[in-house]
Amino acid sequence: MRQELKIDDRTLSYLDFGGPGRPLLALHGGMSEGAAFTGLAEALGDEWRVIAPDQRGHGDSDRAADYSREGYVADSVALLDHLGLDAPVAVLGYSLGGLNAYHLAAAHPERVHALIDVDATVEIDPRGGEVFDFLRAMRYTAATREELLDAAGPVGAQFVAPALRPLPGGEGWRLPFHPQDMLDSVEQCRGDHWDAWLASSCPALVIHGTRSQALPQATADAMVSRRPGTTYTPFDADHFLPFTDPAGFHEAVRKFLAAL
Repeated sequence: MRQELKIDDRTLSYLDFGGPGRPLLALHGGMSEGAAFTGLAEALGDEWRVIAPDQRGHGDSDRAADYSREGYVADSVALLDHLGLDAPVAVLGYSLGGLNAYHLAAAHPERVHALIDVDATVEIDPRGGEVFDFLRAMRYTAATREELLDAAGPVGAQFVAPALRPLPGGEGWRLPFHPQDMLDSVEQCRGDHWDAWLASSCPALVIHGTRSQALPQATADAMVSRRPGTTYTPFDADHFLPFTDPAGFHEAVRKFLAAL
């Protein structure tokens, strides 16, 4: 069920898939939304109650003034408080969401009892922004869906085609994110995040696409070896493994959670 809460006059929208199971906070990747975990919620069934926010600036959530780790983490804490989830929860994050997930565990270890990092690295090159240059040509709004997709190009369109939103009053369409917000978010991700990754001690799983350009093999190996209590599940896949091998991804998550 889609619901929302207000944080300083800003709306945070989220999906609560409900059920009697233990809560799993699921944080999507950049340029995505909480609905990306619909299949995971179905695969986990009644064992886990998946709660998947549209993180700030994504999906149906409002744009924010900043896209720092502190801002993303504060939103997650506000959501847990809003839901009355005082006991520690399991947290899963993919890509941008993985970065936010382990920063949440570092800043609030009392709120997280298990951590699943899905192809999120700890070393983000401050010089490597050209991969996101396609965002600069994208338009936030247009009169038709076709105009938005044309401006997005082949790379951008794969992120937005299923998720375009109609504007109020039927006055056109918008992207599920503002391109400038995503560029700002990318810039805020850059740097060395080893301290945050090593700051928590709960059981953790790294799910890794061994052909990922986002998480090199050597970095994934170091993440597992340097953090006690961390296990590793590799896939012969690229960074988009939750979408290219959803069945394998769901089973890896289910297996880890079942062993807690």
